[in-house]
Amino acid sequence: MNLISEPMADALVVRVHEDRIDAAVAIQFKDRMREMAAEPSGRVILDLSRVNFVDSSGLGAIVSVMKFLAPAATLELAALTPNVGKVFRLTRMDSVFPIHDAAPASAQDPGNGG
Repeated sequence: MNLISEPMADALVVRVHEDRIDAAVAIQFKDRMREMAAEPSGRVILDLSRVNFVDSSGLGAIVSVMKFLAPAATLELAALTPNVGKVFRLTRMDSVFPIHDAAPASAQDPGNGG
């Protein structure tokens, strides 16, 4: 499970570098997220811009991470692809999670001319 964490001034941003969060990787996802967010920072923003598919196991894993973080931190979602956004709307999880249209820009993004 390829997750990259990037501490920012007001949040910990975790970028998911996978195409899917499904039954095959749900447990790995939960474990990696718990490791990365062990130090509560108030806000954890999950960048899902590269994720094109989430099944019920993946959704359950994301909810599990949210419960693990509470009450010390909140889990926010960002940059949902159309398919992933549809899953969150159909399950009404879009009313449970704060969802942002875009993820915070990475200071380490090689596309920034670095």
